[in-house]
Amino acid sequence: MTTKGPSRKQIIIPISSNNVSSFMKNSSLHVANINRLLRNAKTDILVNYICSDNMGITIVTNKVPQQSDMTIIDHYVKNSNDINSLQVEDSHLPKLKSYLKIIGIPFYPHINSQEKLNTTDIESTLKQNHIFDNISLASKPRIIKVSPKLDMAIVWIDIWHVQSGHNTKMLINRCFNVGNYIATIQGANMNPGIPQCKNCWK
Repeated sequence: MTTKGPSRKQIIIPISSNNVSSFMKNSSLHVANINRLLRNAKTDILVNYICSDNMGITIVTNKVPQQSDMTIIDHYVKNSNDINSLQVEDSHLPKLKSYLKIIGIPFYPHINSQEKLNTTDIESTLKQNHIFDNISLASKPRIIKVSPKLDMAIVWIDIWHVQSGHNTKMLINRCFNVGNYIATIQGANMNPGIPQCKNCWK
């Protein structure tokens, strides 16, 4: 399933979670500094405010920004003393959001361990696999156990993609290795942030 993304009067900059906290401590100062740079560049774009989530920061503007505006903001954020520039990705405007699920992954991926599959495991796996190149997650992956009796997981991922839905079409029905297992990507409906099935809590 695909849904419309948020307003395009936003610039999304993926940043690691520890850097987000550091950057947001001085958010009002960053707004003032970025607006000064934009005025110096004689653009009519201004930043209204900056917000954050666990994927990075979102800079909300008064109008839809141009690439030149985003370049100015990118340069400022990456050179900020509050963050590690190596952990900052290039900015992008909001896109459409698609919902996918990955099946065929064990819920307890580590041999002789009851340690559950977690979002860090999934994010690391996606980064290491070429089929996810140029794919941006719209939120943290969500993991549920298939059933109390089966030690397999379903991983829900939300991704941003272009208007044509190319990113989604490219991923659906693709397979990739997770350790000794073969995982498969399928299309999914919009899924809730917290599973409601009582089996998922066990």
